[in-house]
Amino acid sequence: MLSQDFMLLHDNARPHSAGATQNLIQQFGWEQFDHPPYSPDLAPSDYHLFLNLKRDFGGRRFDRDDDAQNAAQQWLSSLAASFIEEGIDKLVSRYDKCLNNGGNYVEK
Repeated sequence: MLSQDFMLLHDNARPHSAGATQNLIQQFGWEQFDHPPYSPDLAPSDYHLFLNLKRDFGGRRFDRDDDAQNAAQQWLSSLAASFIEEGIDKLVSRYDKCLNNGGNYVEK
């Protein structure tokens, strides 16, 4: 895969918008999409990962923080690569919907 085949969508956090980072992105020839402000619905962790984690852990109680951390680590380890790929694939249509909504939140 050539570096020109990459597209970046990231927020405007300082490490992402720093001059050195922007220079590297230009050097690699990567296309960059702006992340609309206050749009957590474009973060795969928010609309895909945590949605499923919440569903799978709904109603479970843990006596200790360590128990919850271990259960979450086991759950993450059990995910197939296709699960992650599915979340990333959904990003394209969600980003398109967000742009068509003027940057507003995307419905399910």
